[in-house]
Amino acid sequence: MKTAILPQVRVEPQLRADLEAVLRDGETLSEFLETTVRQAVDYRRMQAELDARAEAAWSRFQRTGDAVPASDVVAEMRDRLEARRRELQGRHRPPKA
Repeated sequence: MKTAILPQVRVEPQLRADLEAVLRDGETLSEFLETTVRQAVDYRRMQAELDARAEAAWSRFQRTGDAVPASDVVAEMRDRLEARRRELQGRHRPPKA
């Protein structure tokens, strides 16, 4: 597949200087911009999916009146967070001598 070129973007000199100041060793401006654009596309795609799920849930609630109490949702999220924390704690500890 052929590659495409994104349009040039005009920015103020200070923004360009700020951008160049945060580049990592060996990282080019083009690499930074490509990575940033990819992340923005992923974020917007995830946001659109979240919006669609929220709209579907709202429509379902309006039709049925069936809902899950917020306290149940928060409790489930806390349980998942704690389980993940426990899982990760074992991975980042140095081996015992």
